[in-house]
Amino acid sequence: MTIDLEALYIDLHQHPELSFQETRTAGIAAGHLRDLGLEVHEGVGVTGVVGVLKNGDGPVVWVRADMDALPVGEETGLAYASTATGIDPAGNTVPVMHACGHDMHVTAMIGAVEKLVAEKADWSGTLVVLIQPAEEYGAGSRAMLDDGLRDLVPHPDIVLGQHVTPLPAGTIGVRPGTQMAASDGLTVTLHGRGGHGSRPHSTIDPVVMAAATVMRLQTIASREVDPRDVAVVTVGSIHAGLKNNIIPAEAKLELSLRYPNDEMRDKVLASVERIVRAEAAASGAEREPEIRTDHTLPPTINDADATARVTSALQRALGEASVIDPGMFTGSEDVSWFARDTGAPLVFWFWGGVDAATFAASAAAGTLDKDIPTNHSPFFAPVIHPTIEVGVTALSSAAREFLG
Repeated sequence: MTIDLEALYIDLHQHPELSFQETRTAGIAAGHLRDLGLEVHEGVGVTGVVGVLKNGDGPVVWVRADMDALPVGEETGLAYASTATGIDPAGNTVPVMHACGHDMHVTAMIGAVEKLVAEKADWSGTLVVLIQPAEEYGAGSRAMLDDGLRDLVPHPDIVLGQHVTPLPAGTIGVRPGTQMAASDGLTVTLHGRGGHGSRPHSTIDPVVMAAATVMRLQTIASREVDPRDVAVVTVGSIHAGLKNNIIPAEAKLELSLRYPNDEMRDKVLASVERIVRAEAAASGAEREPEIRTDHTLPPTINDADATARVTSALQRALGEASVIDPGMFTGSEDVSWFARDTGAPLVFWFWGGVDAATFAASAAAGTLDKDIPTNHSPFFAPVIHPTIEVGVTALSSAAREFLG
């Protein structure tokens, strides 16, 4: 019986789940893998699912899809738009949406496995399917590995993964070397001295301290990094105070940092620390600021030889013109932990989810940034077809390149 992938995608899209809460999604994925004849392990790394298909002697290929959604309210207006809510780590009720396309990732993975099972007579080796939780936390792959994944399944000869993105549907973006940036998430706590809003002279105002810090942090990328290099310093949230006439005792900043390599990482982190401490000192802070690392993600680096093989396989399957070099993405991923921990080569690529005619018209008008929603936008939603079919073909073709 053929799996209705469109129905699967719509169901997953309408029932998104936050990181490490993907119990329904995991159950659906596990059920399909079991029905396809795979040996299935559930609850790996909290909610992760692992499927193993042994098909004679040959290479071991790990293929990975992530499944968590985001605390975003969907505004696509689609008939199958999500109206779901969830509870975030702080205990707040939040809207939930597959604003990064992980529902498409799971759908394409199930379709690719179905195709590979149907073609078992034509290849030999072991397929290991990883349905990973909590990519949006940058923690799911690490959780699966720390939960004994390497003892559960055979050692990989190659790790493969893909991500839907706002390229034209039918287009694949892949390149050797750094495909996605490294990332650190930091929480900075600035300590002041609180007091009455009418007596600012008796306080050390952490709000002003925070404002000065935010502005100065912007000079790292604009004034300390060579314009030919890549670095991103984003302050994504500021939290301080509860009332307009109370100067609070502290302010918190949450930072997202991106860089292509360890050398740039060291440079940016050192600059962040220097600026945070200097602005605190300039404000007369009586306590040193605290800088906490919430997550660290390495760069996603594609192995050159393996990428050349995958590129050729994708060109044969989808047409040479369909495969492009998209350049390095400054977004970050945790997929590379699977390759780094095992010493296996990695190939990770992007596939388009935007209606090709819409994309072309927007490109011609020079309005891509305005017209085409990106990942994490409340308007992000890949067109169902041919996005599913291309994702299935891409993943299965890449796996077959190594399985033979």
